[in-house]
Amino acid sequence: MRCFPYGAWWRSVRRTAHRHQLLSAHHLSASASTNMGVEKEKLDTSIIMDEDEFNRSIEPILSKKGKVCSAAQDRDPNDINTHLKVSFADVIGEPMSTHSFDKVWIGSHATFELVKFFFYRLLTTLLAVPMAFILGLVFGVLSCIHIWLVMPVIQSVMMLLPSAQKIWRSLMDIFISPPFHSLGKCLSSIQVQTTED
Repeated sequence: MRCFPYGAWWRSVRRTAHRHQLLSAHHLSASASTNMGVEKEKLDTSIIMDEDEFNRSIEPILSKKGKVCSAAQDRDPNDINTHLKVSFADVIGEPMSTHSFDKVWIGSHATFELVKFFFYRLLTTLLAVPMAFILGLVFGVLSCIHIWLVMPVIQSVMMLLPSAQKIWRSLMDIFISPPFHSLGKCLSSIQVQTTED
């Protein structure tokens, strides 16, 4: 049996569209009569259950009919694209004072999710392999440059820095420190006094 990815999606559409409503399912009508046939009584029974509870109650029935879809693998284990997890409720929201018709709301939600789903699939079908090739090439070149050029140059500079530091300190002590030291001694003998007239 083929697994369709729309089941969970459609459940989320229905769940968000009727989040605070209760489902009224399975209206059962039964006629009961006594053996004498004189009294007839009509029973009307309603089972009220939350949508999550309803979905949980039919899952065992659905799993017996065919192959159950296994959970999709996590293709973003490091959560580098968590900001792209955008749902209909993140983009469009109607306040309590302004509501469109329920059918329009459900249709808009379904259209949003379907168009997003199909265009992503279409664009990844056309662009994923060429972009993977280009990105693999770019990151391969960058890795090669970093490993074989940048890091050896940095390590070479780090090896030369202690001796360069000694040479620089010697040059500072020979040429820069004596004149500034002398200038500081000359200026330290100046005294400033203020007088009031």
